[in-house]
Amino acid sequence: MTEYFTFRNKSDSISMQFHTRSLATLVLLAMAACIVFVISLSSGSSYIPFSAVIQEIFSESDHAFVLNELRLPRVWMAVFVGAGLGVSGLILQGMIRNPLGSPDIVGVTGGASVGTVLFIVFLLGEVSVHWLPLASIIGAAVVTVFIYLLSWKSGVTPMRLILVGIGISALTNAIVTMFMVSSESAVASKVYLWLTGSLYGANWQEVWIISPVILLLILISLFFTRVVDVKHLGDDVALGMGVRVQFFRILLLALSVGLAGAAVSFAGGIAFVGLIAPHIARLLLHRSFGLLVIGSALIGALIVMVSDIIARTAFLPSDIPAGVFTAGIGAPFFIYLLYRNREGMKE
Repeated sequence: MTEYFTFRNKSDSISMQFHTRSLATLVLLAMAACIVFVISLSSGSSYIPFSAVIQEIFSESDHAFVLNELRLPRVWMAVFVGAGLGVSGLILQGMIRNPLGSPDIVGVTGGASVGTVLFIVFLLGEVSVHWLPLASIIGAAVVTVFIYLLSWKSGVTPMRLILVGIGISALTNAIVTMFMVSSESAVASKVYLWLTGSLYGANWQEVWIISPVILLLILISLFFTRVVDVKHLGDDVALGMGVRVQFFRILLLALSVGLAGAAVSFAGGIAFVGLIAPHIARLLLHRSFGLLVIGSALIGALIVMVSDIIARTAFLPSDIPAGVFTAGIGAPFFIYLLYRNREGMKE
């Protein structure tokens, strides 16, 4: 981190402009997240009035068990998963300079899936579930390194990285399916539920495991605000200002992998959040990395919470995985981005 402080004095001309509009937008996003949070607590197989939810938050209500043990862990899980995927996608898109960058599209989530499924199949019951996020992060890291090496040909171009990532993602999906069909029915059903991206059954233990990891990694990413803002001027300019571009690129990649791996460790394959959230954040906010990190986290949390509300209420008594709805939104958005950037796909 010494390099970070070394170039700070050299980048005085690049100031973070916390515009009133951007700050107001962040406040509105935070308020929207709080409102959706309360709506999510009210929604489910049985409706709980907002007044009872507010009463439970500040004191105690007649719905204490349903709110505290069933819905509150699930909603908090949605918040942390959405925030982690949103910031992971933001970092990844900035690194590879491609609007199509997303942990699930590039293959990072696929690697995390393999790590998680291997843990569920071989270690669950013998090793504490506290180690599950680590297994997901290791799987994501190994596959990410593999993708990067396969993409290298006198350097790494964004589109080559995307295409290799899509191929590796298909391979990881095949590996996960193989383990699922060859496992016992109880394990296979757990893996299947995880793959669909469901928040069903989230509990406080899982929330307490994932929340410090996501919050810590997002906080660390904020320390790279000046690095990323300088790097957006171009690698040559950044190098001239004393930034070790490759060193910080690896650190940022590690942050993206860690966030994606931790986010999917319990919630499963909730797709396209890392693709959509950063794009919305850039439309609403000034393009300072610090603002975009906070905005992407809030928007990602909103997307997952809204998807989970629809999943729990639209097809009662069935509880549909939230990943179905994020994919329903994200797939058309991905096709739109492919169409809009079709010229840039030509190397």
